[in-house]
Formats: sequence, C-alpha cells, structure tokens
Amino acid sequence: MTLHMTSCPMTRCPMTKNDLIQPVAVKIFRRICFVYPLALAFLFAIAVFSAPVSAQPTEQCSVAIVSNQHLDSARVCDLETVRNLARQGHVYEQNQLGMVSMLALGPDYNPAQAAQWFERAARKGYPAAQVNLAVMYINAWGVPQNYGLALHWLHQAADHQYARAYYNLGILYLNGNGVPKDPSEALRYFQKGADGGDSSAQTNLGYLYDQALGVKRDLPAAVRWYRKAADAGNARAQNNLADLYLRGEGVPQDDNLAFQLFQKAAAQGETGARIKLAYMYSAGRGTPKDLPTACAYVEAATEAGDARGRDLLKDLEHQLNPAQLSAAKEQAKKLNAEARTQLSAGLLKP
Repeated sequence: MTLHMTSCPMTRCPMTKNDLIQPVAVKIFRRICFVYPLALAFLFAIAVFSAPVSAQPTEQCSVAIVSNQHLDSARVCDLETVRNLARQGHVYEQNQLGMVSMLALGPDYNPAQAAQWFERAARKGYPAAQVNLAVMYINAWGVPQNYGLALHWLHQAADHQYARAYYNLGILYLNGNGVPKDPSEALRYFQKGADGGDSSAQTNLGYLYDQALGVKRDLPAAVRWYRKAADAGNARAQNNLADLYLRGEGVPQDDNLAFQLFQKAAAQGETGARIKLAYMYSAGRGTPKDLPTACAYVEAATEAGDARGRDLLKDLEHQLNPAQLSAAKEQAKKLNAEARTQLSAGLLKP
C-alpha cells in the first residue's frame, strides 16, 4: 500500500483560549486543531513583574519539583520554605503556591486553594497572580465561573502594562467569552501584548494578519510576528512559520527551513508539528525518506490525543514490518515522555 497523503495534511493554527502563563505553554487549538489531554485553558503567569510590588522579597524563592533540573534565575527552596514565605505575605511565593496547587506539581492538587493564593497576591497588586486569578474565574477552577471578575483582574494587570494580560484579553475578544466577539479588538490587545514581548500574543497577532481576522491580510506582517515569536521559542509560532515555508506563502518555498522549524516545535510536544514532520519524513521532503521515523512522530501525536494524523498513521502501519512498527511505537513513547519532562521542568521557572 502506498501513502495517499500527497499534500500537507493541515494548515496553521492560533492559540484561541486564554492560557495560564508558563514558559512552555500547552495551548488549545482552533479550527481543525486539537485540544491536548493535558491542555490548560489558560497560561499561568509566572514571570516576575519588574515594577515595585508590596511585600516582594529581595530574593525570590522558587519551588523545584517534578524535575531534577534546578532553576538558575531564582533561589531554589523546599516547599515548606515557600509556604512560610507565602504566609508572611510574599507575593512571588504566593503565586508559586497557587501554581503548585493548580497544576498538581506537588502532592496536594487543590484548585480552590490555588485560587485563594492567587487572590492574596492579586489583591496586593501582583500582576502575574491577577492574570492567574482571572484564569481561574474563566475556567471555573476552584471558583464559580465569572467573566466579570476575570475581566476585572485582567484589566488590573493590564494597568501595569503586563503583556500576558493583554494576550488573555485578546483571546476573550477573539472567542467572544464574556465580551462581544470582536476580532478588531482582539487585534488591538494582541498588538499590545506583542509589543510587550509576549510570544503567545505575537503568535496570535501573526495569525490574525495571516488569516485576515480583524485586519486586511498581510503575509509579510504575519511572517514578521511568527518569526519573532518563533525566535523566542514559541512552538506554535515555529509550527505556523514552518507551514508558510512548506507552502511558500509569504516566504520563498523552502522544505529544509520548514523541516527545521517543525523539528523545533515538535521537540516541545507540538502535536501539529509532529504530524507535519511525519508527513515530511514519509514524503522525503526536507529530509531523506524515513517511514519508521514518520510513524513514530505521528504515533506520538495520536497517542497525545491529536487525531488529525490517523489516516497517515494507518498508511504507515501497513508499510512497516512488525519489528519496525514496534520500534516506532517505543520511539513515540519516548518522544511524549521527553515533551512532558520539558514541560514540567519549565513550569515554575520565574
């Protein structure tokens, strides 16, 4: 049996739900895009706010859990030390405890407790916690769903010019959650977030220019913002920019560059990029043809819950012998384990 997929299986995707701020984001897709089983509807705000905040400790104390990797940018403390600092009113540690409780990185997964810690820091003016508390209200995690309060806290953080707050506000307007659906207003907030250096806002700003949402289509602008976010390590931006190179839209067609960018995104667990890589390996585009490796990548994406590559997977399975198929499945497990380790290692990075 030969492969029936003669063209790239998918197009580009934005991040269209509010995300808890974390360095390696698991994001929720739109259109034909898949929602990860471990997907967070919002990105927690972990980045340290540079402006003075009351009760901010001189030396911030991060929690090192899940991964054996230590964090370089802050002092690594045991959980009890962080709890003590949080009880003393230190907003950074309060936000850390909220993250631990919400993301089940510690022994006591507790959304209600997470919301309480976020609110303590939010009421002291800590923008990261304000964004996180808004996330909790939007998702009804530990608190009743309340878009009004979510908007209140996002605007509080935006008043500090906190870039992730702009990104989340843009998502609300893009989806019409708690506000009228308005791509133009989403564009305005994504622009603010992008100018503030938020790679997720940059990615979505690129997507709006790419797909003419709230603005006239402008592929050069889309490429510029995708590239900026991709250079910052944003997996979705890397995927979308790779797709442009694969199709030759807005940039010269270049299989080699597309392959390299898909590799970077796939290494972060981006399932869409893994399916695209599988396609490229199966077709020998940008890389020598390698059906077992193609099978491993699409198997990893499928096992992670992304069904978009199932047809390709079936075709590949028919072309591999039992030993090759078994090896591909083992490689897929390793790929997913590596992605989970990378995510957990970065979650509490300040």
